[in-house]
Amino acid sequence: MLSKFRVFVINPFWLRFVPVRFVKTKSEIDPKKFKIAVVGAGSWGTAIADLLACKGFQTHLWVFEKEIKDHIQQFRENKLYLPDHQLSPNLSASNDLADVVSHKHLIVIVVPSHVMRNVTRQMAGHLAGGTIITSASKGIEQKTHLTMSGVIKENLPEVEADRMTVISGPSFAKEVAQKIPTSVTVACRNPEVAARVQHVFVTAYFRVYTSNDIVGVELGGSVKNVIAIASGILDGLGMGLNTRAALITRGMTEVRRLGLHLGANPRTFTGLAGFGDLVLTCTGNLSRNYTVGIKLGKGKKLQQILAEMHMVAEGVKTAKSVYNFSRKLGVEMPICHEIYRILYEDLAPKEAVYRLMTRTLKQELDQD
Repeated sequence: MLSKFRVFVINPFWLRFVPVRFVKTKSEIDPKKFKIAVVGAGSWGTAIADLLACKGFQTHLWVFEKEIKDHIQQFRENKLYLPDHQLSPNLSASNDLADVVSHKHLIVIVVPSHVMRNVTRQMAGHLAGGTIITSASKGIEQKTHLTMSGVIKENLPEVEADRMTVISGPSFAKEVAQKIPTSVTVACRNPEVAARVQHVFVTAYFRVYTSNDIVGVELGGSVKNVIAIASGILDGLGMGLNTRAALITRGMTEVRRLGLHLGANPRTFTGLAGFGDLVLTCTGNLSRNYTVGIKLGKGKKLQQILAEMHMVAEGVKTAKSVYNFSRKLGVEMPICHEIYRILYEDLAPKEAVYRLMTRTLKQELDQD
């Protein structure tokens, strides 16, 4: 429940007073007592862990690779995934997953979608009662077509449904680490838990909104990666801004169709986890999915592109999930289907554009 009072803080980036709302439970969150674990030390996981550590929370980061853990502990830097950024002394790294997640009030899970099931299975049995889970991972599991919160619920049944939260929005890890103003959304079916997580994360440069639409927030964050590959392909082919604007708009129509079919709030897709994240990922050079698309458009093969990357482009796997899931549900998603064919059936990008542009003519707006 939001307080009627507002506290004003000076934002050094905008050089003006910015109102920040606090919930009544704000005073209960003592950084010295509130224990946090972050599972996953990729660029986004490391940036989140550092953000929380910089707020004064003693933050425990689970790292898969021993050499990265050692480097973080010795040099205060994740040289592979977030280079040239000095990490807070309040952040500690470990390869012991059970130890990291034990006795924590909040666990933020930030692992690639294809390892989510295995990692959460290893976490089972080690969580304290009443632990809040926040998923910051984006993707749809290929075999089950579950979003990441669905995978977590299957493997961690001890986590209460109203303590399962997800966080998403337009947020490149590098910019968050540099404390560049960023806004995201945290969703939970329990508004009090959403507000609690909101206040754990919020800073003068990291603004957090709340939502009760877990389905919409997760789908917006997942499917946009497929559309981002398409956007990169267009730029790789040398097509213009008209084409990209149309792609982003029609891409969001596809995200919305799938979301409505699964019970999401349509308004979610006009917000940060919807259009906000889609626009960022489809236009930003820091986007791995957009970069994969550019290389595809220039003629490189997918396997060669992936072999040259040390970070995961979630849209590649999500494209297969969305293709199979949407066909199963009977949801029309032509852009996502063409990207699947480019990635997995070796369809020429130019041919895919032609196929999309010469589809049967129809009204722009869906009837629902």
